[in-house]
Amino acid sequence: MFDTIGWGEILVLIVAGLFILGPERLPSAAAWLGRTVRQVRDYATGAREQIRSELGPEFDDLRKPLQDLREVRNFDPRRAVRKHLFDGENPLEDLNGGGGRSPSDARPPSARSRDHRPLENGERPPFDSDAT
Repeated sequence: MFDTIGWGEILVLIVAGLFILGPERLPSAAAWLGRTVRQVRDYATGAREQIRSELGPEFDDLRKPLQDLREVRNFDPRRAVRKHLFDGENPLEDLNGGGGRSPSDARPPSARSRDHRPLENGERPPFDSDAT
């Protein structure tokens, strides 16, 4: 419940309540707010349990679209492409010696054989007339 409200916001609400309600009514208002939040939470839990008991296994079928929407919100295009191209395996994973392939191994063999030293200062790159 408090994942979007931080401690700073709670402090501002308490100070504002202190100015609006005054120090004599603030404790009773806080107690009322706590009881109301608890009661609403109990109502929501009871409604969810009642729907679950009435629908049975179909309740999980209703929750699946919500889970799909949550997954869309956390969508990572790289992971999706990797999953569909490599069947969930990441060929570039664990590049630090963890058993994965290095980026040069991920290229085709013809590209790997053309690896050369870096160019020196002022040196012109090789020209490929077939590529232009």
